[in-house]
Amino acid sequence: MPDLVLLRHGQSVWNAENLFTGWYDADLSEQGEHEARQAGRLLGEVAGGDGTPLDLRVVHTSVLTRAIRTANLALDELGRSWLPVRRHWRLNERHYGDLQGRNKKETAARHG
Repeated sequence: MPDLVLLRHGQSVWNAENLFTGWYDADLSEQGEHEARQAGRLLGEVAGGDGTPLDLRVVHTSVLTRAIRTANLALDELGRSWLPVRRHWRLNERHYGDLQGRNKKETAARHG
């Protein structure tokens, strides 16, 4: 039976600045790149639990750079960069509307 692995993108530059990101195409921060590589290493260690490799056959990401780069970095670490990758906008994060780009702490202080 194939495995299903859910992996959230690494920290983006807007995450690091505590901004609502939503559909803004923020790239990964240095920490986010490290997190993506670490995720690939952990996936390699986890394997199937019994030492067999994960049965990954395809990767799905949003069309946002942070998700694409996270998948690529993790797959490189896992030695599976050859896997097919399918991208779709419907996998994008929630759209925050007018909150996009606003500081989360300041927004909470203003609106509760």
